[in-house]
Amino acid sequence: MPATTLLEFSGVVRAFGRLRVLGGVSGRVAPGTVLAVTGPNGSGKSTLLKCLAGLLAPDAGRIDYREEGVTLDTATRRRRVGFLSPDLALYEELTVEENLHFFCRLRALPASRGGELRERVGLPATRRCGALSSGMRQRLRWAFALLHRPRLLLLDEPLEHFDAGGVELARDLLGEHLAGGGLAVVANPSRLELPHVADRLELAL
Repeated sequence: MPATTLLEFSGVVRAFGRLRVLGGVSGRVAPGTVLAVTGPNGSGKSTLLKCLAGLLAPDAGRIDYREEGVTLDTATRRRRVGFLSPDLALYEELTVEENLHFFCRLRALPASRGGELRERVGLPATRRCGALSSGMRQRLRWAFALLHRPRLLLLDEPLEHFDAGGVELARDLLGEHLAGGGLAVVANPSRLELPHVADRLELAL
């Protein structure tokens, strides 16, 4: 029986002006597994994840993401996925709790969901985001990505700025996601050391 949740993409091309960043990449990821995307800086890892998230439109190729066997359009896919990126900006003047509550309101979620995740990632409620360390900011980005309980996680540099405790937290969070039937595409996952990597996509300059 085919998986009810599945991500498949083929021949994805993306250029910025005359610079062709993605030259026709393909991949597939099923529930409980990870697609690991590797390659040197500038090879297109972040661009690929943004295309999969629906934040960038590919110039060519097909992206097919299905939930309950139904293929989602780009706008719905953008709302459903959990996306972690170093580019995610925080509201510096707001506290951790206020940032999470704001995103809960945007997604029509109870504020308690933000509090639950704040505690899970180990962040102080009343500290302003402008005063967070780089590692604490990354913990908050994880909380944002998981807030709406997405089935598909797209993780771009998920261990950036993490110490040993942060890496262990990331392993646990991703492991729990996969154990619950979720799927993930992870750029540069080397330190995660997960047994769930079903395939690897290596991009080249």
